[in-house]
Amino acid sequence: MEIFNLKNKLEYLDEVAKLEYEQWANDKDKNKQERIEIKKKKICKMFDNKSFCKLILVNDNKLLGFISIFPKDCEEEKELTPWYATMYVKKEYRNKGYSRILNDAILKEAKDRGFKTIYLKTNLQNYYEKFGAIFIKKLKSGEYLYKFEL
Repeated sequence: MEIFNLKNKLEYLDEVAKLEYEQWANDKDKNKQERIEIKKKKICKMFDNKSFCKLILVNDNKLLGFISIFPKDCEEEKELTPWYATMYVKKEYRNKGYSRILNDAILKEAKDRGFKTIYLKTNLQNYYEKFGAIFIKKLKSGEYLYKFEL
């Protein structure tokens, strides 16, 4: 089992973009393939941004999951950066500790990039605390705002 930066393993880009679309896109039935292609281009365009990273977890050439750092991820808190985002483990691999591996990898990556704090917004309550997230407040959107001190 290995963690890779997606920019070094572009053979997984299609699958990651499709999974992100299926998990987080609004109006999923509208222009699906076109929107996935736009997402792929957006990911590739961001690779050189210090505040962007997408790590993938791979075992035997199979994608198990991914996680990201985004420069922006909250309209309500625009001044905060960077953001811990898109933790995703495929359904068939859940409840095996892979989210912990992804979490630890992205926090290490953020620290290695010189960040002292990374932010997270989520609908999940009492989940990210087990990874060390510190609750800040409930957002107007109903989501919860957390931070990780690195």
